[in-house]
Amino acid sequence: MSTTADPLAALVALPGVSDSVDSVRKAVDRVYGHRIMRRRSNEVTSEAALRGARGSAALSGADWALEEVRRRSDFGGDDEARTVGAALRLTAEAGQLLSIWRQSPLRVLARLHLVAAAEADEAAGRPRLAGEPVDEPLVELEVPDAEEVAGRLEGLSQLIIAGSSAPALVTAAVVHGELLSLRPFGSHNGLVARAAERIVLVGSGLDPKSICPAEAGHAEQGRAAYVAALDGYASGTPEGMAAWIAHCGRAVELGVRESTAVCEALQRGAA
Repeated sequence: MSTTADPLAALVALPGVSDSVDSVRKAVDRVYGHRIMRRRSNEVTSEAALRGARGSAALSGADWALEEVRRRSDFGGDDEARTVGAALRLTAEAGQLLSIWRQSPLRVLARLHLVAAAEADEAAGRPRLAGEPVDEPLVELEVPDAEEVAGRLEGLSQLIIAGSSAPALVTAAVVHGELLSLRPFGSHNGLVARAAERIVLVGSGLDPKSICPAEAGHAEQGRAAYVAALDGYASGTPEGMAAWIAHCGRAVELGVRESTAVCEALQRGAA
């Protein structure tokens, strides 16, 4: 990232980024203008949360059908069930942390990991220490050491606290990409990174009712495309960064499509 006073804002100048930002804004505005949103927005929000959690779990190796996620009440069985349960808990928790994020993002990240790991991890809620392993099979990037993680987490925190004129999509993409590249926790880093992206998108005012589940869009684009785009972010090149931001923008647009379909179903009386 640039070393200018507002490095996030500088990313908007990268090729294609402003187009992605504009496209996302138009898509979000369209779904917010749907007539169903005037009367039944809470139902759309609830359905978006479910679809977002399903998508995030799918990217972490638990690719369940939406109806299976909807039907199940016990998520304490095997690894896949625990992953889906963690994604559902994080989606619910994210909405409770919006007011804290801008003042103390590291506290929010700790809370997200604690909620995701539940009782399964003695190190829940704190960044990993030197020599501690990382369980994140989807991401094959070299794992930064604990010292680098601490420094970059602090840098990210300061960027959030200082604020930026960058569009919400850019900030959300950087938060997501940085956390997934760092894998600061021993487990559940993908789930936490995607929950943090959701917090930025909602808290920024782009998606205040949380009806545009980017996690569903990331899953729809597929794990291979997700990993390839993340590799671009981790490379730090202008092209790689721009491609990652565009990928995140497309994820939001696909999330919008999901919720537009929900609105249409509600309008028809079919849901």
